[in-house]
Amino acid sequence: MPTVELLFSALPEHVRTARLVAAAVARRAGVDEAVLDEVRLAVGEACSRAVGLYRSSGADRPVRVVLTEEEKKFSIEVGDKSPEAEERPADAASVPSARGDSPAEHPEPLPDGSPSSSESSESSEAEDEGQMGLAVISGLVDDVEVFSGEYGDVIRMSWPLNPAALS
Repeated sequence: MPTVELLFSALPEHVRTARLVAAAVARRAGVDEAVLDEVRLAVGEACSRAVGLYRSSGADRPVRVVLTEEEKKFSIEVGDKSPEAEERPADAASVPSARGDSPAEHPEPLPDGSPSSSESSESSEAEDEGQMGLAVISGLVDDVEVFSGEYGDVIRMSWPLNPAALS
């Protein structure tokens, strides 16, 4: 089970590199050529989502991409260990993108009882972009999982390997 792990600074210019590496490793693993554009696009969306979440939270950690070739499938995991992910318990129900709601949708009120609009609007905007990215990924990849793992929120995407490439 060969694995490639890529860590990159949460900067938009590094997303392209992650896409290229993912496509090259997928090709070598035996993913069908017709699917490689979907791999590139899905990895780009997942990495862009992670970069956006990091930048909106001010996190100074790398984005983690793990590419794994298994017997009959190729998987890519993109992790975004933001400060918010560290504060949540590690179960899938607590991942905002897995449930469709987020703390930003229910902001803590200010002492006078009014919602904190500036904080909630930034968080809400980042989460809305994250939800849009997940919708795009779901349209590109048949096998998608979103869960909270050791490295924060993780998007796992899998593609079947081309049977001709396996022989």
